[in-house]
Amino acid sequence: MNILQALFFPPEQPGGVSSMVPYIQERFNKLGWPTELFSLPKRVRGKGQEAVQFETFDVALYEGNPTIDKYLQTYRDYVWWTKLRMSKSYDLIHAHHPIPALVMKQLYPDTPLVMTIHSSYERELILNGKIIEGGPEHRFLTSIYGELEAKTDRILTASESFRQYMTPYVKRPEAIHVIPNGFDEKRFKPISHENEVVQLITVCRLVPAKGLDILLHACAELKARGQGFVLHIIGDGPIRTELEQLALQLNLYDDIIFYGYMLHPEEFMPFFDVFVLPSRAEAFGSVFAEAALCWLALVGTDVGGIAEQIEDGTNGLLVPPEDPLALANALEKVISDPTFRYNLARTAWNKAKKVYSLQRVISQLKQVYLEINPQSEATE
Repeated sequence: MNILQALFFPPEQPGGVSSMVPYIQERFNKLGWPTELFSLPKRVRGKGQEAVQFETFDVALYEGNPTIDKYLQTYRDYVWWTKLRMSKSYDLIHAHHPIPALVMKQLYPDTPLVMTIHSSYERELILNGKIIEGGPEHRFLTSIYGELEAKTDRILTASESFRQYMTPYVKRPEAIHVIPNGFDEKRFKPISHENEVVQLITVCRLVPAKGLDILLHACAELKARGQGFVLHIIGDGPIRTELEQLALQLNLYDDIIFYGYMLHPEEFMPFFDVFVLPSRAEAFGSVFAEAALCWLALVGTDVGGIAEQIEDGTNGLLVPPEDPLALANALEKVISDPTFRYNLARTAWNKAKKVYSLQRVISQLKQVYLEINPQSEATE
């Protein structure tokens, strides 16, 4: 079976899709199923000129809105780039973003199409203060789910909570198949170490949705209690300056290191002790599984896919979102009790090895691919 994995932008960023899809390609190639990646280069802007038409709703009702117009122009650009660069046919296309999914079905209507919805763009925009719930951008972006349902042969997502999130926007939510993300274990090499001061680490894009303001306030509370720690923040984004200023205001600047963007943070994580990320929402939260595979204790918020990965008190700690005091209490537990911290990390590692293996993902995807294209037989 010849497979195309269609991404949005090239897989350059750590976490999420980029942590998995290139490794899916590698595994399928080894199995004898030739697999290629396709994406839109970031340099391609404003090239596409074709009108955009959808089957389940009228796009014209939303045109003229800057956010929606930008989305539609990206769709046109993807059409332009695909027509320019795609020169062969495939037995199956697996898209990992709504735009490539709908473009591929438009241009290759007879090719079976699988779509994995990895996250909610509209929810991220709301949490980051860019749009309002119920506004035209929100209505447009949630309408895309219905269009995907009408056009694709199978919709997948990474968590049960995200399937529930999509329920109001599709006709048959029960047909959405949940396949949690998986990770190539060879990338993660836990290292035995003993830090004199507990080292906290977070890895994410620096945007409001990730709740790093809550984390800084929790760290200020820890410092007031006399708990020693260093917080390492890996990632970049539009609120980095704001977070650095907040660290200064909270008298934390000497306790925090801002690293900026890092391509392979999993090479760095095993030297730390605790992974913490108080997200306001997560469809899955791949970085928690990655941190678990690095043998770190996990502290996260009781939202979305994070709550499906962490069993509170067993393989990590869960706290309510928007609650710096609860987060400080959880961090104090793992900082002050090395044995408890070690046991959480060990259990998290065991679960991640078992539940979030890439081999499990490959097996499940093979089954899906053969169900929607039974003419193609597996070649082991």
